[in-house]
Amino acid sequence: MITAFRQTYIDMLKQYYFVGGMPEAVAHFVENRDFNQVRYIQKRILDAYEQDFSKHAPNEIVPRPRMLWNSIPSQLAKENRKFVYGLVREGARAKDYETAILWLTDCGLIHKVSRITSPGLPLKAYEDLKAFKLFLLDVGLLGSMTGLRQEILLDGNDLFTEFKGALTEQFVLQQLVTDTGLDIYYYTNDRNSRKIDFLIDNGRQVIPVEVKVRLNLKAKSLKTYREKYHPALAVRVSMADCKWEEGLLNLPLYGVGEMGKMLV
Repeated sequence: MITAFRQTYIDMLKQYYFVGGMPEAVAHFVENRDFNQVRYIQKRILDAYEQDFSKHAPNEIVPRPRMLWNSIPSQLAKENRKFVYGLVREGARAKDYETAILWLTDCGLIHKVSRITSPGLPLKAYEDLKAFKLFLLDVGLLGSMTGLRQEILLDGNDLFTEFKGALTEQFVLQQLVTDTGLDIYYYTNDRNSRKIDFLIDNGRQVIPVEVKVRLNLKAKSLKTYREKYHPALAVRVSMADCKWEEGLLNLPLYGVGEMGKMLV
């Protein structure tokens, strides 16, 4: 039954990538189906956030939240997405922006995903405080910041690979945060030659979640991770149909919202 409606779900997911989940943008799109107006609303929201940075951020860190916020699209455009202070400002150091990151996180405007190199329980005990990725609160706002064109909605499934798949990783991350309410991490080995996009600690086990933006399901990193750590459950999210293999759940992107029921 799910497969029969596959294209319908994909088309709706494309719309969500563009519209996102900000209430005003969603309400207007539901009523008018006007993508241009949605972008106008999103840009107005982004402008309001930047004005709030100056009004409400502690005086000692202004204008750092704005600089950091505006660097996130370029941070996510990198292949490994690891946050680099030098992309905020040349010569920037961690101590200059730690407070700004904390302030934006506490405001709910960004999600910080720290690295784990040894996936033991609890994951918090193995957190690498110096390596992390930053995501926005909403995939629609990220698309607006990057100038994502409305025409991309019509170009097959290119939307899911656009921006090096960062939109897809953003979408999956915000769904995991919303649906599970758990802290999310990511994994790389010591040499950074293998990576897992997200790790979830539900208190009983560590569940690796790999995000694939294409139909190709050959994944050396996930295969190596499973052989080394033997997780009871691993999840691979992609454009492929739902399929259960031994210890591995292949979940279509449009079904990510169901993941929370299985992981918590």
